[in-house]
Amino acid sequence: MDNKISFIGVGPGDPELLTLKALKKIKIADVIIWTDSLIPEKILDFSKEGSEKIKTSSLNLEQITSIMIEKFQAGKTVVRLHDGDPCLFGAIREQIEILETEKIEIEVVPGVSAFQVAAAYHKAELTIPDVTQTIILTRAGGRTGMPEKESLKDLAKHNSSICLYLSARHVKRSQETLLEFYPPETKVIVGFRVSWDDGWTSLIELKDMEKFSIEKKLIRTTIYIISPAINNSQKRSNLYNPSYKHLFRNK
Repeated sequence: MDNKISFIGVGPGDPELLTLKALKKIKIADVIIWTDSLIPEKILDFSKEGSEKIKTSSLNLEQITSIMIEKFQAGKTVVRLHDGDPCLFGAIREQIEILETEKIEIEVVPGVSAFQVAAAYHKAELTIPDVTQTIILTRAGGRTGMPEKESLKDLAKHNSSICLYLSARHVKRSQETLLEFYPPETKVIVGFRVSWDDGWTSLIELKDMEKFSIEKKLIRTTIYIISPAINNSQKRSNLYNPSYKHLFRNK
């Protein structure tokens, strides 16, 4: 038995994007508790024979944590799988607080996030010198409240790379806000179920974001990456500039 419960980020869907640590934990787990609405079942193909798999899409917080506590206290090695990286919109803190009241040690294993995979598919660098050196990971306001100081309008003023999670239902309002600060032709990567077997990404322009989303019937599991750095080849970093001296190249 592992003496802790592991919260594991399994990435956006592709099993080959699991970290080695995540793979090791899944292989030895007696009990795997997973978000079946957001994680493809083939991630569980790495589990050992006889392991118990428990879906959580129909369970509430108390039910999930009660199962984890029960299985752990019965001497089982328990892992909790989260899509992407647990620190991003993962709602792990509320689970961990309950488990810690039972004196259960917790480990969090990071995972690859959808914005990284979507950008990689398009060979996009989201931080270009003199264009933007900042990436903002956020969401449009909806049923989940947003702090007033973090409104999309305030964030868009920076004209940096913005990765919008959980926002497909609010794409009309998001596009209107973004167009106040970004040119209409700003490139947008749209990703749906990124790296799932039926997932895809597309490169569009900001002015078409709402229309495209409606045509594709996007309402969930969608990410938008809005960035002046995408397909911007006008600026180069100093890193490979022959006249730029640094610690490993001082001549």
